This record gives sequence, structure tokens and C-alpha cells, in this order.
Amino acid sequence: MFNIMFLFNMSFIIIILLTLINFFLSMYKPLNREKITPFECGFNAQSNSRLPFSTQFFLITLLFLIFDIEIILILPSIFLMKFKSIFLMFIMLIFIFLMIISLIIEWSYSLLNWIF
Repeated sequence: MFNIMFLFNMSFIIIILLTLINFFLSMYKPLNREKITPFECGFNAQSNSRLPFSTQFFLITLLFLIFDIEIILILPSIFLMKFKSIFLMFIMLIFIFLMIISLIIEWSYSLLNWIF
């Protein structure tokens, strides 16, 4: 018990020392206009670097990611089907059913359209 408390206290002291060293050695540097501008191959930026973002493209990407992860979860279960577990088959049916329901909901809200 003594060793654990000793290690805990030493780690706490080391953390405090490192934080204090960082605080005292770091210097406040005022923001420089040249350093906060976006870098474009050495040229000055001619336009705004923050371009508008298409939310429809983001939603399609998010849907693809979700279904991709679901497929990754389904694939190992195919190899486990050789055990012929009723419980596993039931879970897989529920999982596939939820995927189909979510696809129908996304289709009904027209989230899968590329163009409005």
C-alpha cells in the first residue's frame, strides 16, 4: 500500500513540476498578421480561405460512413454462422432489420438525393 501511495504522490509532484516549468518558460507572443494568414505556396491569399461547405455532401458522407461501419460489423458474423447459433442469427436479423429501417427513413426524408 505504501508503494502505491508513494508512486501516486511522485507522479502528482512530477505533473505539477512539469506544469509549472511550462508556465514559467513559455513566453507570451503577440499575434503576427503574417503568421495567422493562410499559406498558399508563398503567395498572398486572394480570397477567403473559408469556402462555403455543402451540407448535402456532408450528409451523404456521414451516411456512407455509418453503413460502412455496419457492414464491417456484419462480415465477421458470417464466419461465425458455422456454429449455427440461434442467438447469433437473431441478433443479425435485428441488426439487418435496423439497417433496412434506417435506409427507408433516410429515403423517405430524401437524404439520399445528390441534388436538391
